Amino acid sequence: MRKISIVIIKFHLITLFPEACDAYLNASIIGRARKEKKITVKYETPRDYVDNKWGKVDERPYGGGPGMVMTALPVVKAVQNALKLKNAPKRKAIIIWFSPAGKQFNNKEADKLAKYTDVALVCGRYEGIDERAKKILKTLAPVKEYAVGEAVYTGGEVPALAIIDAVTRRLPGVLGKDESVEERRIASSAVYTRPEIIEYGERKYRAPAVLRTGHHANIDSWKRKRSVTRKRKDH
Repeated sequence: MRKISIVIIKFHLITLFPEACDAYLNASIIGRARKEKKITVKYETPRDYVDNKWGKVDERPYGGGPGMVMTALPVVKAVQNALKLKNAPKRKAIIIWFSPAGKQFNNKEADKLAKYTDVALVCGRYEGIDERAKKILKTLAPVKEYAVGEAVYTGGEVPALAIIDAVTRRLPGVLGKDESVEERRIASSAVYTRPEIIEYGERKYRAPAVLRTGHHANIDSWKRKRSVTRKRKDH
């Protein structure tokens, strides 16, 4: 019988602060996925690739302006060392670059990333990374530019964690059952559990009766209506 090869996604975090990421990536569902070898997470820090005795990774921006800018080559070398594509031509890699002007990351994009063997996430800091780093990285592998939400973050670590989470949870076996991936089933933003009645202050709060009937068609209908109502309010 022919063995079926299972592709393990390798996430490469290019970050100055691995400790800011590791606690989250070692906990709960993501931590279990790592232990079960469904994904791997590796860190590369641009500090290891600087050519000055101070370990300095930033410089003042050309043209003036506040803050500092991460220099290009330490970032490029960190990504290059992480991917090592020349030694593994069959691997399918992509480099993720974060920018408020990038394409909004969503579930469809997460599905696309789940098809890669190597995902390098470049986490900028300070006022950003010298734009030439992105141009050079495009010679190594495809670069996808994402915005994760509409807010601006202190660094790229929070968006990177969001992407690893979103991609990992859609991999076979990570959530136990495929139906557990919320956006693949009829889902409502409102969920309830026991007890049936909660008393707080002078009021009683009941779980919706339809959810306690066991009538799946009626429950699905209720969830659809809730979902439609929520979308109208959001728009």
